[in-house]
Amino acid sequence: SASHLQLAAFALGMIGWILCTVSTGIVEWRVWHVDNTTVISSGIAWVGIWKVCFISYLHVSPGYREQFCHKFNSYDSFIPHEIFAAQGLLLVAMFMGLLGLAATIFALRNVYMGITHKTLITPFFLVGGFFYIFSGLCILIPVSWNFYSITHNQSIAFPPSYYMPSSPVAQEAGAAIPVGIMAVILLLLSGTFSLLYRFPVTTNIITK
Repeated sequence: SASHLQLAAFALGMIGWILCTVSTGIVEWRVWHVDNTTVISSGIAWVGIWKVCFISYLHVSPGYREQFCHKFNSYDSFIPHEIFAAQGLLLVAMFMGLLGLAATIFALRNVYMGITHKTLITPFFLVGGFFYIFSGLCILIPVSWNFYSITHNQSIAFPPSYYMPSSPVAQEAGAAIPVGIMAVILLLLSGTFSLLYRFPVTTNIITK
């Protein structure tokens, strides 16, 4: 019964890690509204941390549409710092979250198998908690930084081959931002719950 909170921490950490993975993979970090619809037919482009995509009616039959995506390369100098930071930090967050889950699983296994060695339980809950919190902070930085860029309508100097304007008419946060925020909240809660674990103290009552 002393580890019920840590079991909840594992569940929250698992969901937070999944949301972190989802936010890393989806392209909708920034939603750009553009006025030139010659190539970007829908007037909307999605800027992610790995690629930029938009819907175009060019090169297809009338009435059909196709999504075009341009992937970012590691040597692209036009990519802003917040996107570079998001690429690295989110990969670190996924790895740290995975280590936190592994440590928590090992500790819970020992608890529910009746292992009473404190050194095989408490340190792993604590390590898992630190990994969860570190993972949450690694997500918080790029999410906050990119959200700041969105609110200030900052531009990106895309090369001509991307068919993207350097500045949108307006931009808004895409689905990756709230997903990332939820991942941060769940991972920080998970880490806090894991750090609250206290090994139960047993007392021996001697009767005559």
